[in-house]
Amino acid sequence: MAKLDAGLDPLWHDLDWAIGQMLIMGWDGTEVTPQIRHLIQDHHLGSILLTAKNLKSAHQTAKLVQELQTIAHQAGHPQPLLIALDQENGGVNSLFDEDYICQFPSAMGQAAAGSADLAYKVAKATATEVSAVGVNLILGPVLDVLTNARYQPLGVRATGDDPQEVSQYGIAAMNGYKDAGVATCGKHFPSYGNLDFLGSSLDIPIITQTLEELSLSALVPFRNAIATGNLDAMFVGGCGISNPSMNVNHACLSEQVVDDLLRNELGFNGVAISECLEMEALRNEIGVKTGTVMAVEAGCDLVLLCRAYDVQLEAISGLKLGVENELLTQDRIYTSLTRVLRMKASCTSWAKALNPPGISLLSKIHPGHLALSLKAYDDSITVIRDTEKLLPLNESMHQEEELLLLTPLVKPLPASSMTKTILESKNKTDTPSIHDKWIHRDRGAIMSGEGVFRELGRSLARARHGKLLHTSYTANGVRPVHENLIHRASCIIIVTADANRNLYQAGFTKHVSMMCSMLRATGQKKSLAVVAVSSPYDFAMDKTVGTYICTFDFTETAMAALVRALFGGFTPLGTLPGTLRKKKVNKSRQHWLVEGFNRERDGRGLDDLLQALARGSAPNQQFLQTTTANAFELFNPNIEEAHFVVRNSSTQALYGFCATYYTKGTGILGAIFVDPAKRNVSIGRSLHRRALRALGQKRGVKKIQLGMCFPGVFPGIPVDENNASLKGWFAGSGGWDFQFPKRLANLSIPELSSWSAPEGLLQSIQRASISFDLIHGLDNADSVLSHVATHANPEVFELYKLALQETKTCGVVRAKSSVDSLLGTVIICSPGSVLAGYIPALQPKGANGLGTASPTRDQLIGGILAPVVPSTAQATLVLQGLALMGVRQNKAHKSGRSVLSWVYDDAYEPLLAMGFDVVQAFEEVVNVPENLNVS
Repeated sequence: MAKLDAGLDPLWHDLDWAIGQMLIMGWDGTEVTPQIRHLIQDHHLGSILLTAKNLKSAHQTAKLVQELQTIAHQAGHPQPLLIALDQENGGVNSLFDEDYICQFPSAMGQAAAGSADLAYKVAKATATEVSAVGVNLILGPVLDVLTNARYQPLGVRATGDDPQEVSQYGIAAMNGYKDAGVATCGKHFPSYGNLDFLGSSLDIPIITQTLEELSLSALVPFRNAIATGNLDAMFVGGCGISNPSMNVNHACLSEQVVDDLLRNELGFNGVAISECLEMEALRNEIGVKTGTVMAVEAGCDLVLLCRAYDVQLEAISGLKLGVENELLTQDRIYTSLTRVLRMKASCTSWAKALNPPGISLLSKIHPGHLALSLKAYDDSITVIRDTEKLLPLNESMHQEEELLLLTPLVKPLPASSMTKTILESKNKTDTPSIHDKWIHRDRGAIMSGEGVFRELGRSLARARHGKLLHTSYTANGVRPVHENLIHRASCIIIVTADANRNLYQAGFTKHVSMMCSMLRATGQKKSLAVVAVSSPYDFAMDKTVGTYICTFDFTETAMAALVRALFGGFTPLGTLPGTLRKKKVNKSRQHWLVEGFNRERDGRGLDDLLQALARGSAPNQQFLQTTTANAFELFNPNIEEAHFVVRNSSTQALYGFCATYYTKGTGILGAIFVDPAKRNVSIGRSLHRRALRALGQKRGVKKIQLGMCFPGVFPGIPVDENNASLKGWFAGSGGWDFQFPKRLANLSIPELSSWSAPEGLLQSIQRASISFDLIHGLDNADSVLSHVATHANPEVFELYKLALQETKTCGVVRAKSSVDSLLGTVIICSPGSVLAGYIPALQPKGANGLGTASPTRDQLIGGILAPVVPSTAQATLVLQGLALMGVRQNKAHKSGRSVLSWVYDDAYEPLLAMGFDVVQAFEEVVNVPENLNVS
């Protein structure tokens, strides 16, 4: 039998109890049913998912949760139940109570407000409220990146289409949840942000991006959130994946997705929660019994079954059968059990679970949270265009003029007073679309005609103290009733909700816009404003709509904020999220104060900036994890250095950093970094301009170089998918010419213990009469330094001098001909050498001096640096020989890996045959000052 932690209750040795902790289940109804009681008492169910169908009010929720926990306590559960809830805000709240639970903007609405601190406060307030009624796990934050955003049903539930902005706001929300004492669950891994609903043979959408594409975009927020250590759980989606390296029908049932990608590649060690296995496609294709076992085999720790009691019993039976059939080992069961119990210990206890503060706490905090809600909604309202100066309406319209409101048929949001009213007065259902079935599977809603926006119309009428015309529109287009009202009104407001997916709304709006243009041509006043109450992408790029406003959800609170904005109650300052925000900001470039770098003041901030960059970087730039502030300061008398920062003088945080060097007529831009959360607001441009000005003013400067090998943090522009855009940025902001770049490659032999020299290489070297020797110190180094000064950049010359001075850990291998002439040189350094502090590729992962453990022998890295081999007939063989000598020295120094940093252009190709792999590639470029914007 597998062994449990000695500190855990021995009851967990009973596999029935352990299996019960691996399931999370729900039910329909606002009271405890015999079925859910049976699951907790007799099947030891350890986690409950509550939905809007369970919850009527805050008071009822607190009583319901307390009853559930009491049942578990009396049944002998060693730890309380996990009580999970979707409470994303905007349109996705499971718990609504206008007297005690506050409504806040959606994730995209919060991003539109432009403040990560506001997102933190909203998340903390939300979590505090649901915690008061006994919830201890929030299914959030949403970490999906919207790719092809306008057509994705996830919509405003996601922050936007910029991976770094999604990271910033997702982490802020996560920290808010944690600080309120609830557990967090990122979703929807690996991404619901770019689903293809047309390419699947099953009734499920699929991801068609390659793993490389996912890694550069969709996976960035997940990677960053995991790196903080604050993410307790991950919700793994049920979508399919179809790309050249992966063909998966359901992500949550795939070992490639959960164990390989989530755990091994991204390093997640928390609780993995599966998508609900009651989905029709999975039941029909695999069956719930097999699906449950597959989910656990894949690496899921909690398997979700939303509501069907017979299906839930089938899942329990499936897990037990999986153990009997030896598909699931006891070790695998106890691995999940340990993760689940660890998360429970972090967010609940029996004292908390049996005594939720409920209404007594909610009544105290409600006024403050209500004020935060109003501020958040006011800050989120975004006016994208108002070319006709229509706003505020009380200044552009006369009292006697008529205002027309045209609203679409929409489904009311699940948790709102309007929904409650409609559900109480009507009892009809709708056939949901595939989008609705997928993204809102647990949220029943009905079509309500004008009902959702009736109160908006009343509020508009009250705000202008006059008459309002209001009717709805449908897929039937512009009807005579619409034409008559348009002729009467002086100003028309059209509301749209996801018009890119509900195309009738786009067609109707364009038709009305054309009518208004024609009527204006006859001299009539026909002002038009379009309000997007869900996705901001409806008419964001259509400038024929002159006044365009976004609210990001259509809750009553959002509509109240809209009315205040329309009638001058405040000036809307929200901005479009993600890439749309960038376009708006770039029109008016900011100028940031650039200061000189001060080691004592800025060193810690630079370390924090580098770690933020590492978390948000592509996999081939993970060397940034081992880079510290010390890497940039050379203290070399032959190299002038001047470094610059953009910083927040109040918090001491660095928003950007730039390193410059000057030696022997060459000015070098050796690094330029901007905080991922602060990009696209001209920080990099300000630093770049200051750096070029400083280098251009150096006396005797003949050329300016972008990229530097010593220090080797920024050898040039990384060769990856962003290469073209980065070149475009440097060309646009500094005038750089990239016609003749010099390519550098870092290479590695990852496992020296199993490496051997290629057959025949030594014999070829001997036949060519090439010999090698190793020297230390400057005494015998004149020929080496003369060789390097002739054939390499001036900073490489200084690197060689430093290596020769470090006699204990470094040396230089010389390649000589039969007549003793020098053919080539290379630096060899052992693990932990001084040079490793300046070249991050030589640092083992985690060895950044920030409190991490010492590397193991397998992690120790030996260096083979800066080969200088002039172009001759024997150049390839000389380079291979130098690399061979370097590898032998590395093995002698007990290194686990060899890193060869760097070789130019195509010289790396013969090294691949020796067992080297290319780890990173960069492009260094040199321009003359006259061609750059150095003023």
